[in-house]
Amino acid sequence: MKEFTIDTRIRSFAWEELSEADRRLVEEAKRKTQDSYSPYSHFCVGAAARLSDGTIVGGCNQENAAYPSGLCAERTVLFAAGAMHPELAVETLAIAAYTDGHFTEDPVSPCGACRQVMLETENRYGKPMRVLLYGANHVYEFSSAESLLPFSFISEDLKGGVRAR
Repeated sequence: MKEFTIDTRIRSFAWEELSEADRRLVEEAKRKTQDSYSPYSHFCVGAAARLSDGTIVGGCNQENAAYPSGLCAERTVLFAAGAMHPELAVETLAIAAYTDGHFTEDPVSPCGACRQVMLETENRYGKPMRVLLYGANHVYEFSSAESLLPFSFISEDLKGGVRAR
């Protein structure tokens, strides 16, 4: 038997501790919550991606009466960034959630499907993508999408290869 330990480093910041560039990115994610189409859950999520040239792309969750047909904010923004700027890596992704008339007090974590897309985006460009999760009380920073999904399914798995873990 083997036993593994997975360590994930998370930094927690007060709003005023964030850089000006990160505050602008998080503000865009917060603003995008207001564009959310969430008539069923009333849980509005916004995301903003800062690309390698400084461009900021925003997205929000889109619901549908046939629930599987909706899409999370993280995937809308990453797919839009990839479609509009395929040559530019996503350097930082910020996520915010708004419900019951206010932003969530604690950061909301991306779902598993979004984590997989985040990791694929990171792998596509061959460099880590920082992730900022906004909560009214604090902001979490992850140094990469991989730290949110350590045992991920990646392209090498499709080839049947063995990866070092």
